[in-house]
Amino acid sequence: MFRWFVGLDLDAPVWDVTVFTKNRDRVLAGQIATAFFEPVLAQAKAPRLLSDEHVTVEGTLIEAWAGLKRFTKTPAPAGVPPPDDPGNPSVTFRGERRTNATPASTTDPEARRYKQATGPDAKRGFLGHVLMEHRHGLVVNTHLTPASGTAEREAAIALLNRRPPTRRITLGGDQNDAIQPFVQDLQAVQVTPHVAQHTRHRASASDGRSTRHPGYVVSQQKRTRVEEIVGWVKTVGLLRTVTLRGVPRVGWLFTVAAAMYNLVRMRNLVEITT
Repeated sequence: MFRWFVGLDLDAPVWDVTVFTKNRDRVLAGQIATAFFEPVLAQAKAPRLLSDEHVTVEGTLIEAWAGLKRFTKTPAPAGVPPPDDPGNPSVTFRGERRTNATPASTTDPEARRYKQATGPDAKRGFLGHVLMEHRHGLVVNTHLTPASGTAEREAAIALLNRRPPTRRITLGGDQNDAIQPFVQDLQAVQVTPHVAQHTRHRASASDGRSTRHPGYVVSQQKRTRVEEIVGWVKTVGLLRTVTLRGVPRVGWLFTVAAAMYNLVRMRNLVEITT
């Protein structure tokens, strides 16, 4: 079936496996993901499916391909004997404090420990960030960063700075974004923060200057669509746990998955509008 698919005769020699390896590395190293994502976005702009006034940012944890048995203590203590079984070593960190400084993963050193608010424990991974427009819930930009508590807000500013200069826009966000430094950063780049208010435990940086407008309520309703994107990317896009390693390669895959989501979403939207 493989020979038939690529047009080879039954007795023709098949390419060496290194050909596929080199082609894979060439694709990952090039800007193929961006070159694929941008034309898809251009197709959405033609029938005016995108909004250039109201957007939402969201980050999600993407688990790295890094098993706990491939962690090493840094710095490694002197005189530690080699593992009893290099292929399946007996490793335990019971009773020890684990941070992003120690231990480190030998499988993917760029993956960082991160604990979601509702998660049972911290996991090694990355944070994938999407910028979604509010008209039809399409992804207009992506960004991938090492996991950290401030990565989502930093990525939001980076994604907004990539946008061409236009009139003032609004940005929807959850309660984690309702802190004063982030709100001030948004206002500095001419973005109105439509972030959810804190209702208990601490004061909210989202005040009446934003919440008194009817558009604030609409933004809070529309921003929930971003959960559909995150869910699709993780399930259908198979990015719940990735087998690629490093920020550039995982980011490449994340952008391709976002482009595929847009294609599926646009297909449904075009059928509805026509």
